[in-house]
This record gives sequence, C-alpha cells and structure tokens, in this order.
Amino acid sequence: MPSNRSPADRPPPEAAAAARARRLALGLLAASAAGLASAPLLAQTGPYPNRPIKLIVPLGAGSTADIVSRYAGQELAKVLGQSVVIENKPAAGGTVAMGDLARAAPDGYTIGFASQGTLVFNQAIYSKPGYDSIKDFRPIAFVGGVSNVMIVPPASAAKAPADVVAEARSKPGQLTFSSGGAGTSHHLSGVLFARSTGTDLLHVPYKGAPQGILAVMSGEVAMGFFNTPTVISQIKDGKLKALGVTSLTRSPLLPQVPTLDEQGIKGYEVNTWFGFVGPAGMPDEIVTQLHAAFTKVLTSAEAKEKLGAQGFDLAPPSPPAAFSKVIADDLAKWVPIVKASGAKAD
Repeated sequence: MPSNRSPADRPPPEAAAAARARRLALGLLAASAAGLASAPLLAQTGPYPNRPIKLIVPLGAGSTADIVSRYAGQELAKVLGQSVVIENKPAAGGTVAMGDLARAAPDGYTIGFASQGTLVFNQAIYSKPGYDSIKDFRPIAFVGGVSNVMIVPPASAAKAPADVVAEARSKPGQLTFSSGGAGTSHHLSGVLFARSTGTDLLHVPYKGAPQGILAVMSGEVAMGFFNTPTVISQIKDGKLKALGVTSLTRSPLLPQVPTLDEQGIKGYEVNTWFGFVGPAGMPDEIVTQLHAAFTKVLTSAEAKEKLGAQGFDLAPPSPPAAFSKVIADDLAKWVPIVKASGAKAD
C-alpha cells in the first residue's frame, strides 16, 4: 500500500537505521535478562547434588555422633563431589536438631545423624519432642551400633557394679550419674541400671558427652555410662575406671571388662544404634543415591579400620526399609520401659 507521507516527512536513512539498532539492542537485553532469571532454576533442576549438603548432628563435638558424622561426611563429599558441612546442635537432648531436620526442605541438601536416643528415647522422655520419629523422617542408611561402658572416677572404691548398687541402696536418691543430655543413651543406661537393680539414682545432665565424662573423671559425679569410643583412651590411660559394658557380649576394645549381664544384672543391655536420615518427603531417587554413597563409604576397608578401631560395630549394608523397622521395633520396646521408669526431660 503506498504511503501517504511525503518524502520530506520520512526520517533520514541514518535515523531509521539507528532506531532499528536500538530495537535490536533492547531485544537482546530482554533475552539476556530472561536467561539470567532462569539460571537459578536451571541450577536447581540440575543433577543432584549441585551444591553443598548440610549434615545436622544432634550432639556436640567429640561425641560419638560427631566422630561418625565427621568421618562419614568427609568421605561422602569425595563420593558425591560436593562438600558436606557439619552443623552440631547439641541442645535439649537433640530435640532441637531433629526438629530442625524434620522441618527442612526434603530436597536432599539437609540430612542428619540419628540415633536410638534421638528417635526412640526422646519420644518417651519429652512430652513434646517436636517431631514424630516415624512420620517426619526418611531413613537413608543404618550404620551400626556401639556399647556403653559403666565408668567411675579412678579414686572410686567401687570395683564392680555390685559395689555401686550397695552404695546406692545406702543413699537412696543421692548417688549421681552424668550424661551428655536428657534422652541420650548415657541417660537411659542409668535409668535402666536403676530399674534393673531396684535403686534410686540422681541423673545429672551436661551439655554434651565430653562434659559428662569430665564430671566422672573429676569425681564431680559418682559414675556414668558412656559410649565406648568416647572413653576408651581415658580408661587405658587410667583416668577412668571401667566396671562393665552394657552390651550382652564383651567389647573387643575392652575384653578384660565383663558385661553387666555377666556380673549379675541379668538381661541388662544397651547397645546404641545410629544412622542417617532426611526429612520425610525426600524423593526416592535421592534417597537411593545417598544410600549408595553411604554404603560405599561405610563398607570400605578404611572405615572398618578407623571406626572399628574406635569401638564402632559397623552393620552389614541393609536397605532403608530395614532401618525403618529398627526404629519401629525399638519404639515398641523402649517407650513402655522408659515411661514406666518415670524418667522425664521436661
């Protein structure tokens, strides 16, 4: 269609070219901005993992949970090709840490160390732990277990559990035992000891296992029941005296120390298990990938040597569903025992 504009009204060729250049530049800028806006989305939908993973540990540095988590996290980073950041949260017997984990995004970038204490005992001794051990977590990898050791100060006159029982009966409610916090296996070992021997002991919780162990070493408390790996060096150095182990079989690290069951407290057993879990709702493919990575780490010859030498009994590989059953079975076993004991953390 012919134009009604006269040649005098039309812009010069140079101006028309400049306008076209401006339109082209604006189009390229808009396309670039759109690309930048979509970059985070592309990064988020890339192969897992494409950024660091946070590993929440519900106990303090130097605890059994910390020892296992730091080793596993270091090796997991090598397998996955992403760094694993350890975050220790030892408050309130691990309930704060596990509550945070339960509320985390189920994307595989926040996982946590879980134990018999945090997933089983806490459900019994806290009226409102802040999470449901069955509904709020997705088991990833079962690691294994570790026994506790009944320890007393080196200057203690007690030479066997029977001596402690006799003293406790002569001082009802006065003989003290320490722990790394309410709801830990240290705490419930003492509760079960009192229940099994018909004694009344006074629980003294500390911020973490290291502080509870120091309280026994110094004589601030009469005794404690702590994980073998965290007290083995002090026992060998004579800074603590071991009276018995809490498993039904002797610890290979302390073969000369009899079990409590051997020494007349029949059926006494606390063999703490632990593993790694994530928030409920984690996709199957991410759980499968993490489980495979943990299995590779924990079945290595190095893991067996390093962790085994410290008293950790690493379990054979098993699927996450088997770990779920361990949790459910232990809840059925321990919750009635703990509630009958009257032990409370709040």
